[in-house]
Amino acid sequence: MSLFTFHLVETSFLSALKGFFLPPKPTNISGLIHSEYLAFMTLGSPIFSPQRMQIGKVVFFAQWENEAAFNNFLKNIKLGKILAKGWYTKLIFLRQWGYIDGFKIPEIGTEIDTSNDPVVAFTIARMKPLQIPRFLHWGRPVERLVRDHPGTSFSSAAIRLPNTVSTFSVWKSQQEMLDMVHGHSSIPKPERHSDAMKERERKNFHFQFTTLRFKPIAEFGEWESRTNIIPFRVIEPK
Repeated sequence: MSLFTFHLVETSFLSALKGFFLPPKPTNISGLIHSEYLAFMTLGSPIFSPQRMQIGKVVFFAQWENEAAFNNFLKNIKLGKILAKGWYTKLIFLRQWGYIDGFKIPEIGTEIDTSNDPVVAFTIARMKPLQIPRFLHWGRPVERLVRDHPGTSFSSAAIRLPNTVSTFSVWKSQQEMLDMVHGHSSIPKPERHSDAMKERERKNFHFQFTTLRFKPIAEFGEWESRTNIIPFRVIEPK
């Protein structure tokens, strides 16, 4: 069964920039199926702001053939050694909506134990350039919704020029995430996400888009002095 990983690390500007010009490829890294190398972005930040694209803060999302390939990457590949100094989580695939090139998504996903278990959502899109202003109009309210939602323990976004954007959010429970998606949350303007999805269906912002849902199985390191970002449910012994 393949493994997915998500990474956050702060590194030097030049080191990060090199990754944008020479992103890792499966042909160069044994066991790597596909990866996305992006710059960290603060959800809900002003459009013209340094928070909108933070080159030195690297976001790396990858699919691996197996855990052995991933462990070898961390120990023996230069980029892996850099990423090992940051925060990362191992993920098991649950569900997919939409499609994007590169990944080999399983036809059948795992199931979580209960709707109270934490889940991770990762979205990635290839934007239609002429639709970017319209996307920002509808997307920024959703960014603020996810950022401020009491059901998230962590949320962020990422970008890779010219037209790739993504979001990553850790939800305390699958039920809280589903309530947000369908506009049922007990917060101001809970319909922001569902309204944006209706607008996307009316006229698509992207030429490729997917949302992936995962079961987090482990996390390592820290990000901006935070640890234990994923609220793993503790099962009390009987």
